Amino acid sequence: MTVFEAIVIAVVEGITEFLPISSTGHMIISQALLGMEIDEFTKAFTVNIQFGAILSVVVLYWKRFLQSWSFYQKLFVAFLPAAAIGFLAGDFIDSLLENVMVVAVMLLIGGVLLLFVDKWFRKENENQEITYPTALKIGFWQCIAMIPGVSRSAATIIGGMQQKLSRKNAAEFSFFLAVPTMAAASTYKLLKDYKHITAENIDILIIGNLVAFVVAMIAIKTFITFLQKHGFKVFGWYRIVVGLVLIILLLMGVDLKVV
Repeated sequence: MTVFEAIVIAVVEGITEFLPISSTGHMIISQALLGMEIDEFTKAFTVNIQFGAILSVVVLYWKRFLQSWSFYQKLFVAFLPAAAIGFLAGDFIDSLLENVMVVAVMLLIGGVLLLFVDKWFRKENENQEITYPTALKIGFWQCIAMIPGVSRSAATIIGGMQQKLSRKNAAEFSFFLAVPTMAAASTYKLLKDYKHITAENIDILIIGNLVAFVVAMIAIKTFITFLQKHGFKVFGWYRIVVGLVLIILLLMGVDLKVV
């Protein structure tokens, strides 16, 4: 992996991690378009730059992370379903990560659903506090995002709105839930693949995390404002266009498979 490739992937991660358009899917697409050869370090890199992205959440919302012990308990409850399924079906999930067609189809389906989300959940309760049952239900929604192309952000925000949360409250809880979820995935990957991170490539990993941190900070601030004003339709149409383009290219025989 070159420094240029690392920066591109980190920018994609920072922009897409907290938007409802699938960060994993976009990183897979980016790798395919760049013609990257996916070695063990590259696989570790794409997971571990999530540290930079989740750090942006902690920095932006640091006061919320100091508010109460129940805040962490609710995050833990919401985190449990994904942790259990990830542990039980980890190998199967990994096998999907290199399938661009899966990403394309899920981008398309998710895009169609996002076109109707604002109509489905018109009634909002701006002041509703997140309860433990609500947190658990959002946690189960998060499990859907283990399929590449679904989007963890989209799944958890929709899950929150289905529980009568406002767009803003649902989006912010999605950001908070990303911290334990992504930290666990990144730590597990780091411990599993630490042998592939050497003195020769550690600088690339550091650069990637720094870029992902800065870009994610900007993306989060922009997304919250945009979502409150305009809703999900723009993201839905974007996903549909990207998904259709990918499907057409794949059916035409264009090689977009990750090496």
